[in-house]
Amino acid sequence: MILCCGEALIDMIPTATKAGPDGFVPHCGGAVYNTAIALGRLGVRTGMLTGLSSDMFGQQLASGLKSSHVDASHVILSDRPTTLAFVRLVDGHATYEFFDENSAGRMVTPEDMPALTGEVTALYFGGISLACEPGADAYTALLEHGASERAVMLDPNIRPAFIRDIDRYRRRLDRMIALADIVKVSDEDLNWITPEPLSLREKVDRLLAKGPSLVILTRGGEGATGYLVSGDEVQVPALKAEITDTVGAGDTFNAGVLAKLSELGQLHKSGLAALSPEILSETLAHGARVAAITVSRAGANPPWAGEL
Repeated sequence: MILCCGEALIDMIPTATKAGPDGFVPHCGGAVYNTAIALGRLGVRTGMLTGLSSDMFGQQLASGLKSSHVDASHVILSDRPTTLAFVRLVDGHATYEFFDENSAGRMVTPEDMPALTGEVTALYFGGISLACEPGADAYTALLEHGASERAVMLDPNIRPAFIRDIDRYRRRLDRMIALADIVKVSDEDLNWITPEPLSLREKVDRLLAKGPSLVILTRGGEGATGYLVSGDEVQVPALKAEITDTVGAGDTFNAGVLAKLSELGQLHKSGLAALSPEILSETLAHGARVAAITVSRAGANPPWAGEL
């Protein structure tokens, strides 16, 4: 089982109304939740570890997990509110306004983290759950206890507005990168992590030196490039699609990558350490294919396996 660890929230998506002004319609979302849903729909055995509220939005999120065949046995329930993210779309690209104080997802603690059994073979971390404490410390502790026996993928998806203490966040992120086998970053993430005036390749090499076997760099419409610790580099183009919006595009790309690695029997530490350029190319192309379907429809609505 791939266990996706991090935030689940409600994206309030602007939608035209008969009265004229846009209203907001609640859609299930959150970077880690989107990846879990996409993996479940792609037919991969998947679980979700997050803090969920007992409120109406938490129930909507729980129903979404169930309908996409995602195991919810690791979910931590509470009566705290659900995180809400109000989305603004400009030319199909999304910006967000978050309401996250004292939320069910944010307030999970290291003591809430469950013991991981042998059925969990891979871990996925990312999103705002890596920046918002105390939850960020809880997920870091889980990673530090579970990484030695499991493949780990990390997508920091950095949102500077969430980072209260930059030095503390950087130290936490460095610890997580050192334990991850796959680190996926956008060019914006990479430039935030390494602000020095270096080339993108030099910045990637700095990430690889911290410990991962694979760094994946995405650049929107320019596609994705995978960099192996062996020094090999593989680039795949983004697939052309009629973009409705980009909500969840990177998250479903990640799901496509994990799904293909799992299908090919490479989603374990030794497999990732010895990954060939040919398998990496096939993996990145699958991620691009999944993402292209997601951006063609509103909200984070990943495809089912039969749609590919």
